[in-house]
Amino acid sequence: MKPFEPMSPGGRGWRIVVDELVVDTRIGLHAHEHRAPQPVAIDASLIYRGVPDEACSHLLDYEAWCERVSAFLTSKPHTRLLEMLAVEIAALSFDEWPALDAITLLLYKPKIREGTRRLGIELDWRRADFDAWSMRERSRHAVDAG
Repeated sequence: MKPFEPMSPGGRGWRIVVDELVVDTRIGLHAHEHRAPQPVAIDASLIYRGVPDEACSHLLDYEAWCERVSAFLTSKPHTRLLEMLAVEIAALSFDEWPALDAITLLLYKPKIREGTRRLGIELDWRRADFDAWSMRERSRHAVDAG
């Protein structure tokens, strides 16, 4: 992967790459997975636009992203599906970092199946995907509340 894309109108911007952030979280369908947190590994690609400057006004801070995602995962209630966990991480990322244009997340459980090194899912969202999902979620909650 290139460390950056051209800053032309056709360019996609900057890409931050997070390789194998491992966090213990409550995840899984099976009864034994409800007993205790287990490790989930995250590979992430975070795309944002703007020209970074010393004041960090157009910067997506990768350390802050890793810390925030780790804190979220260690404190959240149980999630049954990796797919839903990916959506939760993506939503958190778009909510907290307005400069974020796109995110690709690969979540996997290390050594979850014999004969595999890793097995997981991938989510690739642009901000428009998040906005559409947010509108559906708000509508769903309004119907549930009313």
